[in-house]
Amino acid sequence: MALLPVADALQRLLDGATALPGESVPLADAAGRVLADPVVALRTQPPFNASAMDGYAVRAADVASAPARLSVIGMAPAGRGFTGSVGKGETVRIFTGAPLPEGADTVVIQENVRDLGGGGIEVTEPTAEGRNVRRRGLDFCEGDLLLEKGRQLDPAALSLAASANHPSLNVVRQPLLAIIATGDELLPPGSALGPDQIISSNAYGVTATAQSVGARALDLGIAADRKDAIAALVKKAVKAGTDVIVTLGGASVGDHDLIHDVLTGEGMQLDFWKIAMRPGKPLMFGRLGDIRCIGLPGNPVASLVCSQLFLKPLLARLGGRSCRQEIRMARLGVAMHANDLRQDYVRAVVREDAGALIATPFGIQDSSMLRILADANGLIVRQPFAPAAEAGEECSVLMLR
Repeated sequence: MALLPVADALQRLLDGATALPGESVPLADAAGRVLADPVVALRTQPPFNASAMDGYAVRAADVASAPARLSVIGMAPAGRGFTGSVGKGETVRIFTGAPLPEGADTVVIQENVRDLGGGGIEVTEPTAEGRNVRRRGLDFCEGDLLLEKGRQLDPAALSLAASANHPSLNVVRQPLLAIIATGDELLPPGSALGPDQIISSNAYGVTATAQSVGARALDLGIAADRKDAIAALVKKAVKAGTDVIVTLGGASVGDHDLIHDVLTGEGMQLDFWKIAMRPGKPLMFGRLGDIRCIGLPGNPVASLVCSQLFLKPLLARLGGRSCRQEIRMARLGVAMHANDLRQDYVRAVVREDAGALIATPFGIQDSSMLRILADANGLIVRQPFAPAAEAGEECSVLMLR
């Protein structure tokens, strides 16, 4: 199978991927989720003309000039409005959030009032009609569209939905990703290693990538290099109702790279295998019914770079989110050799210098070296057959952080 260009691979991987069906969740559990339906107000806010300040509810005609003396005929705390009516020369002591009594149209703030004793006050500053009053429906009215479908629920959106009297919301179901690592040489972190063994690290980075776009990850552990062991975990992933299966390692062409045979044996229809990119050439993609299967390379850097380029956009789309890779233009900090037929993603440090971005690649780019990836904040993107470039020439950089 010929090497597939990166853009074509991403297009084929995303083809037909749409937001998953919605599910109702309590408002308290909806933070960060994506709305599957628009949110419409179930009530009017405020539901009545309300005082915006602590003070006195008055008729504007009585306080058009100052000083003005008024008789206090009652009190209106928040939650217990005054049931009578304010007439000429009368006022009601009122607190923030309380309904404006009938007959009143203005609130005089308490700082502009002098207590005369005996139930009388003196207004010391004139107050215009409607001052310090929140009119009914100032924020929204029943039936108003408040939040569009596809909105990610941030703190303000959640508070708005609560204010509109929604105890729960219909949100896009979070994609479920099953992760299967393969390799006799792998052991989990914290293990006592034998002479031929290494730590399995890729699953943690892939899980974090999934969680960054709101997906859930199910780590099914490490399968031995046997078809039956791998098949058992694939069956477990299918039974769990996963939307995407990611395998780590075993998708190349060696005698022990069994992923392709196992997945096709389980019914997967292979879409592509091997991409014209570095690192990450042995990427595999296919479909097992409605489940998308991605075979990531075993090399840690290749696994994480491919997760950033392919897995993250797929999970974002399934979760109803947008996922735009941040591409910045920079200047090369050093000269670079001509590129071959593969699109190259070169780990680099990107820094600002005199208002310009300078991207300096690390001298060693081996796909097993995680420390360099952790130190990098960008990937210089070198197109296939890009000619040699001198320091200071313009380059494209995929920003990582």
